[in-house]
Amino acid sequence: MRYKKHTLKNGLRIITAPMADTQTATVVVMVGVGSRYEKDNEAGLSHFIEHMFFKGTKKRPTTLDISEELDSIGGEYNAFTWKDKTGYYAKVDSRHLQIALDVVADLYLNSKIDPKEIEKEKGTIMQELNMYEDTPIRDIGDVFEGLLYSKNPLGRHIVGKKKSIASFKRKKFTDYMKNFYVANDTVVCIAGKFNEKKIIFQIKKYFSGMNKGKKPNFEKVVEKQSDPQLALKFKKTDQTHFIIGNRAYNEDHDDRFALALLSTILGGNMSSRLFIEVREKRGLAYSVHSFVESYKECGYIATQAGVDHKNLKLSIETILKEYKKIATKKITEKELQKAKEYIKGKSLMGLESSDEVAMFFIDQEIRKRKIMRIKEIFKHIDKVTTSDILRVAGDIFLPEKLNLAIIGPHKDKKEIRKLLNI
Repeated sequence: MRYKKHTLKNGLRIITAPMADTQTATVVVMVGVGSRYEKDNEAGLSHFIEHMFFKGTKKRPTTLDISEELDSIGGEYNAFTWKDKTGYYAKVDSRHLQIALDVVADLYLNSKIDPKEIEKEKGTIMQELNMYEDTPIRDIGDVFEGLLYSKNPLGRHIVGKKKSIASFKRKKFTDYMKNFYVANDTVVCIAGKFNEKKIIFQIKKYFSGMNKGKKPNFEKVVEKQSDPQLALKFKKTDQTHFIIGNRAYNEDHDDRFALALLSTILGGNMSSRLFIEVREKRGLAYSVHSFVESYKECGYIATQAGVDHKNLKLSIETILKEYKKIATKKITEKELQKAKEYIKGKSLMGLESSDEVAMFFIDQEIRKRKIMRIKEIFKHIDKVTTSDILRVAGDIFLPEKLNLAIIGPHKDKKEIRKLLNI
């Protein structure tokens, strides 16, 4: 995959990634701010701003004006707020890229942030928060990160808190945007079929007048865990949902490639150790999977499952047994090679579409990381040995790094705590 990077005088970065074998094009605008940058009385503001950007600009006064224009060209469009970034995108037939860029740039740069729309949208966001809290398979992730990062904004729900959401006024939005929506922390990426010279000229036209600035820093996580930790959220549910995992590495750690392979071997696919042990052999869960999450200064590896209430104990014991096994006994070359090929195959299939290519490049750039092409990433994957997996697993799967979050009709913390040992 080819790409080029251009930086405007105001610090805004442009990534272009032309693709020969596609008829689509994707435009993504991303800013390096998310919920972890918010003060307590701003909780949910990054996400609220994302909503407000679709409420109208001077050129397109209403939500309908924005959506109708993109719908009329068959575009896929949306936005997302994460803990450390916020993105806005549109994917279209490449013939309509100019329209997509015009719309996305317009809502990013010129949204009205109408006070009346703010008040109306509060109800929508409150219902979004209720929806997540009523969906344990979704809510359990927030409970788990709340356990790991309880005294830090990183542990807060991205959508925010009802009290802060209800309090927001227009000035809160404009002040926040002035601090964080700055040119030198914004990246525009175009991937797919396009005329590179023309598209860069157009991006410059839209974004060269954007102000630059120095955004405030976030509060860093200081990890001081010395014993296994438990978060138990009582809820009358049909299933018990839980995530169990260990503190691991930050997003730039040298062992992040070994960690990705470790996660794949444990619970990354239908032939993984945990899928076989938890689902196939014991029938304890329909869905069980392991995953890695990493941030600037911290991260974790974890396993999520939904089980019958009476099977919670056996499920946790089964997972911890596999954690201990992979941390004490070297995996085979065959198992490692299978995991490597799985990651490569999934990566290549994903990068056949212009939206995935755009996200691949912009995500690296927004983190201010040296952009790696896919072949370079594969080289790092190929360098990982069975000894590396054993070393990394041994470093991570320790009782003092273990955390368990549960949603379900359980109250006996003492009995559950007894299970937390590797």
